[in-house]
Amino acid sequence: MDAVSDTLRRALQTLPPGALCVGYSGGLDSSVLLHALAALPEARARGLSAIHVDHGLQEHSADWAQHCQRIAVSLQLPLRVVRVAVVRAGGDGLEAAARAARMAAFDRHLPPGSVLALAHHADDQTETVLLKLLRGAGPEGLRGMRPLRRLGANRLWRPLLTLPRAALQRYAGAQALQWVDDPSNLDARHARNFLRNSVLPLLRTRWPRLDVAVGHSARWLDAAAEQLAADAAVALAQIQGLDPATLDAEGWLALSTALRPLVLRRWLQDLGLPPPEHVHIDQLQRQLQQAQDDRNPCVSWAGAELRRYRDRLYALAPQAAPAPDWQADWDGCSPLSLPAGCGRLAAAVAPAGRLSLHVRFRRGGERLRPHGDTHTRELRDLLQQAGVPPWQRGRLPLIYAGGELLAVADLWHTAQAEALLGGPLRYEPAV
Repeated sequence: MDAVSDTLRRALQTLPPGALCVGYSGGLDSSVLLHALAALPEARARGLSAIHVDHGLQEHSADWAQHCQRIAVSLQLPLRVVRVAVVRAGGDGLEAAARAARMAAFDRHLPPGSVLALAHHADDQTETVLLKLLRGAGPEGLRGMRPLRRLGANRLWRPLLTLPRAALQRYAGAQALQWVDDPSNLDARHARNFLRNSVLPLLRTRWPRLDVAVGHSARWLDAAAEQLAADAAVALAQIQGLDPATLDAEGWLALSTALRPLVLRRWLQDLGLPPPEHVHIDQLQRQLQQAQDDRNPCVSWAGAELRRYRDRLYALAPQAAPAPDWQADWDGCSPLSLPAGCGRLAAAVAPAGRLSLHVRFRRGGERLRPHGDTHTRELRDLLQQAGVPPWQRGRLPLIYAGGELLAVADLWHTAQAEALLGGPLRYEPAV
């Protein structure tokens, strides 16, 4: 049996259950994978099918889709063709944008619980690890591509990672396969193409076992990354606050250099916030170590902010400040939506009739006498004593009647508010 078929047969024996689908570009690699799997009864028993993503980036992309259709018909396999729009965002290159669009299409169109097979091989693994190294990646990036990992509700399977591309070329020649060649693979402007076509051939003349060695390193780093990820999960649980969006700042600084970035990224990922780059993590560490206790350092990047207040580190999405002169009349009967994503305000108990209330935000100098208190207090002092972070203070709604401050969100209310509104208000900050 040839190396490709033997590798696939053995890999199928330990593959978790799920309908099997091949990501089929029409190129040599995916053509070999699809043909070899189609020849294995155990693969067909999983409902083997194929999916082709047309990025629309090449003049002949529609012809490639038709080629894939013809091959699928000849193999008696169902094929889905998905057309996507490649959007370059956040400074991503065309390669990265096309890959993101492709993976999103796979995840969107596969039935939940499927296994998506991709034809990456040992040469691809070498390229991936070296590109990550050149970009300054840590163990998580240098682990390279994993043979099996999650892809949304599905699994992504790369069964050929131990085989060199030469093995796939031998299979294609022996089976007289037909495939399409993407001319963009020769474009040296793309980093991977430059590495593949100009750099790696030279390296292999000096180190013939380069791909084997890099593959070994990737597997060692994969094991190390798994252990670090487990340690990071334990560390995060120890320093995360009762509010999941907070961390013990000193506890984070006390972590090892290896764990600090992993804990931070895992925390933000769990909160649905974008991960930081190395420069942001270094900046955060420096600010936390150097800032005085009365300072509130902030590090931000697209889609996320990290702020320190007192001994806590807060993670949040960037917030637009409400207009300083915003104000609204409110009858107390129906909920009031606040501007700039500041949430919603409602009475805890429906008032007997319509009230003549006024709502605005802080402008400075506000005072009120909280219900049950014997003294009138400055709002500034109350906020500080309650530990409300500074960036949240200007987003809290203030409720007035006849020019008198009755309530501050759901934190404090006066005796008059108790009589008019039946107690504290219901305030729902935007999530």
